[in-house]
Amino acid sequence: MWPERRATCKADPGERMRAIVIGAGPAGLASAVCLHRAGLEVTVLERSGRIGSAWHRHYDRLHLHTPRGRSHLPYLPMPRDWPRYPSREQVIAYLQDYAARFDIAPVFGADVSSVARDDDGCWLVRHAKGRERAGIVVFATGMAGRPHRPDWPGLEAFPGSVVHSSDYRNPAPFAGQRVLVVGFGNSGGEIALDLAEAGCPAGIVVRGPVNLLPRELLGVPILSFGLLQKILPYRMADAITAPVLRLALGDYARYGLRKADKGPVAQVREDGRIPLIDIGTLAKIRAGEITVHPSIERIAGRAVRFADGSSAEYDAIVLATGFEVDLRPILGDMPEVLDNRGRPRVSGGPSGAEGLYFCSYKPSSEGQIRAMGYEAQVIAEDVARGLA
Repeated sequence: MWPERRATCKADPGERMRAIVIGAGPAGLASAVCLHRAGLEVTVLERSGRIGSAWHRHYDRLHLHTPRGRSHLPYLPMPRDWPRYPSREQVIAYLQDYAARFDIAPVFGADVSSVARDDDGCWLVRHAKGRERAGIVVFATGMAGRPHRPDWPGLEAFPGSVVHSSDYRNPAPFAGQRVLVVGFGNSGGEIALDLAEAGCPAGIVVRGPVNLLPRELLGVPILSFGLLQKILPYRMADAITAPVLRLALGDYARYGLRKADKGPVAQVREDGRIPLIDIGTLAKIRAGEITVHPSIERIAGRAVRFADGSSAEYDAIVLATGFEVDLRPILGDMPEVLDNRGRPRVSGGPSGAEGLYFCSYKPSSEGQIRAMGYEAQVIAEDVARGLA
């Protein structure tokens, strides 16, 4: 699949056969296991003090949108007695068990500050606990980087609380408050649902056209339909499922949700955006318990004015506005490897710099954990070819 290449690290064989994996989440754990099976000595560096740190920070109600059987990492399925859609706590337990089963002992508190070539062509990784030298480096920190916080006129003077979705856990701190959720991705949709179910008057800002998918269609997990793209052109796969989705979800444009011009698989493949997997948000919108708003124009006191000229008062704002991923502060300016935002051009394959790889930096229409495992295996296979 990839052209044959030789490792350029000219150090002793022990260092050439060594890999540094940055991140101890699912992508990092999968990368470590696959590289170890390819014959490399692997060190995992983790900034936090625990495995799967991002999963510990997710909101309480979170469950996977992919079924258990399609959500595991290489070589270890999830327990068969778990529910079809495992909870956040179960995913954390699975990741901890995965690390224990394969003897992965990350170096915790190892915040990486720089990764650069040394004079021998090896990678020198500097971090808070010291430095490491290896022929292979895999970035596996994923897309959950620095929280993106938009700035609207008047936001600084807003008298209520403003929190990013990464700091939201449950509706308890917002009891009795009117809460505006900004963003209609999966986090935004589920947080608005969480608040509405707790009796909080909720609004949600939807800035552009959207694709909605039910978690199941005709009793089948919706992401299983993503397999159609493996045997058909992805736009044809979208066309086949479109009539069934219309029957399942109805016309949601009447509630202020503009339907995207392209289908959900095309949205992932072409725009890198995951559709909303609906587990009840649309029903709350139809019932009037979640109010849909267009983009925010400005804020004056508790009053939020929107792009269509309407306004509404809110007591709190939750920013489900995603994350900023920029690896240039660590890697420097590498235009052949990183795009103009500092994100990897290639995830799950040769990056353009010998011995440097990235795992889990692109969305998948088949489920993110499954995709992480697949990318880790592809990376390990490519590394093994280069060292042969």
